Amino acid sequence: MATLAAPPPPALLDRGLEVTLDGGARHYFNYYWLRDNCATSFDPETRERVYDIFAEDTPPRATRASVIDDALVIEWAGSGHRSTYPLAWLGAHAVAGPRPDPAVLPREYWYADHYPAIARFAFDAVSTDRATLKDWVHALLTQGVAILTHMPDSDQGLTDAANLIGFPRPTFFGAYFDVRLHIDPDNLAYTAKALELHTDVPAEDLPPGVQFLHCRRNSVDGGESLFVDGAAVAAELRRTHPEDFRLLCETTVPFYNEHDAYDMRARQRVIELDDHGDIAGVTMSQHMADVFDHDQRFLDAYYPAFCRFGRLLQDPRFVMRFRLNAGECIVFDNHRVVHARSAFVAESGERYLRGTYTDRGELRSRWRKLSGEGRFSA
Repeated sequence: MATLAAPPPPALLDRGLEVTLDGGARHYFNYYWLRDNCATSFDPETRERVYDIFAEDTPPRATRASVIDDALVIEWAGSGHRSTYPLAWLGAHAVAGPRPDPAVLPREYWYADHYPAIARFAFDAVSTDRATLKDWVHALLTQGVAILTHMPDSDQGLTDAANLIGFPRPTFFGAYFDVRLHIDPDNLAYTAKALELHTDVPAEDLPPGVQFLHCRRNSVDGGESLFVDGAAVAAELRRTHPEDFRLLCETTVPFYNEHDAYDMRARQRVIELDDHGDIAGVTMSQHMADVFDHDQRFLDAYYPAFCRFGRLLQDPRFVMRFRLNAGECIVFDNHRVVHARSAFVAESGERYLRGTYTDRGELRSRWRKLSGEGRFSA
């Protein structure tokens, strides 16, 4: 009976080594990278890297390497330090590119008819039940929107909801904002006028990622909520007008918000792509758009693309219309979901929404911990 030949031993080269991994393929690993990622380079309590590769007088170099019990064992020149790397771990890093992130989930596009199917969760359930909390976070990552029901009629209720996935994130409006009639409004949201489709706060360098709108009162005539999956619309533009899509992905445009106490300015891309080239979201706000400062000949191509996308956002196929009720809190991805409001009759009743933001990174962090797929998970 034939026996399988043992794989060749690791080969020590000038700047790295080659080792055979599962499947029989040889892979090359750089010495700097290997030394920097030795298990002993990380503090066991804080999980932060404590090894200082800058302190090395000479480039790291292996004096010997062998495979023992499914692990690569290296002895380093000079220090004699010994490092052990499971072959499975090396295999997970053998191909260049961002390591897989469990919080990057496939996006589920939705359209105008989505409201009856929108994910809904009772506030008490997401506050007390880990499985329900996980389902809520999953819905926000995949669909970009969900509604919390049976919210307490209090300011603290909104804070408690935000704290389930992160921390209230201040903007130049403050840590919280009250969407109701203001005597001296500095934003169209604080009037009874219609509010066009937009994403929030593009005039900040990094607009907040997740928005909470807690409806406390809504007895007015009008004031219908309009929500659009901007990622679904961007996907349609990519399919039908790829050159327009490219322009909106590659070009930054200026946004601003100026009032008595602040003058905020930033540049954003109308369509955002992630590291894999997938649509990560959109940025759109006509009432905060600054004067486009590009070459006028370039605008011959850019404005038609920009307007085509804006019209597509307003296409009835994509616009979800509904009434947000008192006791509900709609939570959505501010880098994906474009929202608006129809005009309402101010004298017909009361309309009061209290809002805040958290960041996308905190939402993804929550998912990694809830799913047990973090880097240091058992």
